[in-house]
Amino acid sequence: MNTTITTRKQFQPECRATAIGSMPHSDAARACSALLKYLPDIPVWPQLPHLSPRENMYLQFSEGFPGFSFDGEHFYVQRSPALDEDMEKLYQASLDNNYDSWKVSPGYAAGLYKFIEEANAGSCLALKGQVTGPVSWGLTVTDKDHLPIIYDDTLSDAVARHLALKAAWEERFLTRGSKFNIIFVDEPYMSSFGSAFVSLTREKVTDLLEEVYKGITCLKGLHCCGNTDWGMLLGTSVDIINPDVYNFEKSFNLYPEEIGSFLSSDGIIAWGIVPNDEAALKKETVNSLRDRLEEVIAPLTRKGIEFRTLLGRSLVTPNCGLASMSIEGAETALEVLAGLSAELRRKYIR
Repeated sequence: MNTTITTRKQFQPECRATAIGSMPHSDAARACSALLKYLPDIPVWPQLPHLSPRENMYLQFSEGFPGFSFDGEHFYVQRSPALDEDMEKLYQASLDNNYDSWKVSPGYAAGLYKFIEEANAGSCLALKGQVTGPVSWGLTVTDKDHLPIIYDDTLSDAVARHLALKAAWEERFLTRGSKFNIIFVDEPYMSSFGSAFVSLTREKVTDLLEEVYKGITCLKGLHCCGNTDWGMLLGTSVDIINPDVYNFEKSFNLYPEEIGSFLSSDGIIAWGIVPNDEAALKKETVNSLRDRLEEVIAPLTRKGIEFRTLLGRSLVTPNCGLASMSIEGAETALEVLAGLSAELRRKYIR
């Protein structure tokens, strides 16, 4: 099944399923087993924050960042005398595309290394990975004065270059398991863009994202689990957009022209439709989620986007990561997701 795909036009997602990445397991083998079982076409390596603090999505990609410190509770950038020298090393690595020096070590991503051991390269269409986005990383990591480093122009540029190198290394690492890969940039804090709490311009956000995208040569996606300026994000060079439409479908549907333009250029929408809340999940079935997704898509079809064409350019995912669920709940969510994908493909694709 595996084939070499180099452009978004060559990739035909056709309602296949994948996931965001975080899982509640502390056993990497069990997490990988579940993901490979329920997501056979596009499995994702698991981030395991309950296994180690280093698998927190911000710490996980911190290795090598100039001045980065973690005291067991807080992480921040220390402005030490060595900072300038470390920044110079980062910029040189960025210029040389020397991503080998920016790997994610096993102690920070046990699920990634186990995943590569377990993935059957010939049986899947693609392997999916992820990296924390520069906006979310830059807003979360602070200096010693508790100022998010994204507001320091030099450090924020360094963040984007650093994460681009992480993404480049991860993409190449995943080629051990598949010729074709997908890397998502996870941006939960984009849901705060435009609020009184985040003072960032559109230009700043797009520049940071595009810098990270430069590190990704395979298909690149963007995930945000909240309201945001989807029109701005759809206008970047991203190939796959992943909104939470279980909770925020009206926010996404405010941009029919941008969505139509994105799809007409062979863009892909990964619909975050399976809830990661156990109480909500218990109320849903494959059929109810299929109906819900059809309702989400309906306003777009009324704007002239052909329904079957849209589904042909679609993936389905949970609305966000599954780490907040119980292990049983997360595996149930994956089972429902797999069933939804199969039902959509049976009804509309095959």
